[in-house]
Amino acid sequence: MTDVQIKRALLSVSDKTGLIDLGIALARHGVELVSTGGTAKALRDAGLSVKDISDLTGVPEMMDGRVKTLHPKVHGGLLAVRDNPDHAAAMAAHDIGAIDLVVVNLYPFAQTVAKGASRDEIIENIDIGGPSMVRSAAKNHAFVAIVTDPADYAELSAAMDANAGATSYDFRRRLAAKAYSATAAYDGMISQWFAFADQQQFFPDMLAVTAHKREELRYGENPHQQAALYIPAGPHGRGIAQAEQLQGKELSYNNYNDADAALELVAEFRDGPPTVVIVKHANPCGVATGATLLEAYKNALECDSVSAFGGIIAVNRPLDGPTAEAMCEIFTEVVAAPAANEDARAAFSKKKNLRLLITGDLPDPARPGLNIKNIAGGYLVQSRDNGRISQDMLKVVTQRSPTEQELKDCLFAWTVAKHTKSNAIVYAKDGVTAGIGAGQMNRRDSARIAAIKAREAAETYGWAAPKTHGSAVASDAFFPFADGLLAAVEAGATAVIQPGGSIRDDEVIAAANEAGLAMVFTGMRHFRH
Repeated sequence: MTDVQIKRALLSVSDKTGLIDLGIALARHGVELVSTGGTAKALRDAGLSVKDISDLTGVPEMMDGRVKTLHPKVHGGLLAVRDNPDHAAAMAAHDIGAIDLVVVNLYPFAQTVAKGASRDEIIENIDIGGPSMVRSAAKNHAFVAIVTDPADYAELSAAMDANAGATSYDFRRRLAAKAYSATAAYDGMISQWFAFADQQQFFPDMLAVTAHKREELRYGENPHQQAALYIPAGPHGRGIAQAEQLQGKELSYNNYNDADAALELVAEFRDGPPTVVIVKHANPCGVATGATLLEAYKNALECDSVSAFGGIIAVNRPLDGPTAEAMCEIFTEVVAAPAANEDARAAFSKKKNLRLLITGDLPDPARPGLNIKNIAGGYLVQSRDNGRISQDMLKVVTQRSPTEQELKDCLFAWTVAKHTKSNAIVYAKDGVTAGIGAGQMNRRDSARIAAIKAREAAETYGWAAPKTHGSAVASDAFFPFADGLLAAVEAGATAVIQPGGSIRDDEVIAAANEAGLAMVFTGMRHFRH
């Protein structure tokens, strides 16, 4: 494959960023500019000579611009194989001139959807001619250069300057690959809109997932694995992927994963009192509310200060100096907050490797969406676990009803259990986790492990008794046997919240009554594998 001299360029862009500079660069090399509508006007207003697409095709733009580039003199000029005698003969017979460069970016479909436009306006922003030109040019990249991203204009100009107005085959091939990714993502966004927004198909027959690479990461979960961060191409909610990093070394795959777990949990309390979440390996090891962030942080840390070392912290309020100073007393990988004042930033600046992430608004825990998981040979797709329980949804199943404080602690523990790996057991008292048992193969062991952590905390801080005494305990799924509940009784819990639904519910309820516990059923479970 050889270099191709750019003699004629077709430009049709919705995003006019960098257009004039590119037009000037092309004109400097004597390139004939052919353009459409608003693009042609912008180039002319800058003093550049431009031929209208209608002058090329002999047919005016029509139907409100829906039909302007769908013509043999456009696509013939793009698709013709220049060294094929039959193609050359057809071009000569039909007066089709070659087009050597196409510069196209597509109608702003995603932006139109995001601004809440009407269905008619959204449909009008489905580009037809643009993707057709992009695909034609990309297919024939042996002879045609296709540019779909304004970020590539400077490289195109530099390549032409270095090569006397020509482009190399390797350059065109790279542009073609990027062009097909652009049209695939564009069609994917349209497919998603039709399926989810327009047709209300939660699980369409063909699931199109499109995303832009934001950055390549140092490695994946382990050093021998590769990793990257991608951002959805269409409208989407903000989260840890959009956070602004103010300081610290680059985030790793595990940092992103753990910070996401912390942010999703603290977002459950975004309208509540000051709350701090400490996460280690995607599991909470301490969660607390308080009158201030500093109080909440100290209470969260006391739940399991051993696991908190090297952990991830997320808060639901702007960070202040005293809280930041306290957080700097132990090694912490990442701190995520909606904002941080100057005193907090100054405190963290002393810890050069600590990553400080500013998230702005916290995610909406009730937002819809899909979770996608790879399995061998396919994908498992499910809706987000955005289920939430309120006090009026609880069913008291024991002889004793919970007190008002026990109900508050039950709901607090339940919220934390929702974000804890199964089998999950969470003890909580006065808006503070007392012990967390996560990821065990049976529920009894989770209850025991959480109690052990509570006893260790009591020994560390010199408390008279573990905080599990007088606590509420949450189980993310039902107790299949009474043994897990009895382990909670032994730890000193006085109230229980669980989904219910076991064939042995009567046995578990009887054990709770015998121990004098109050127990409520939610009718909803929160497995997290």
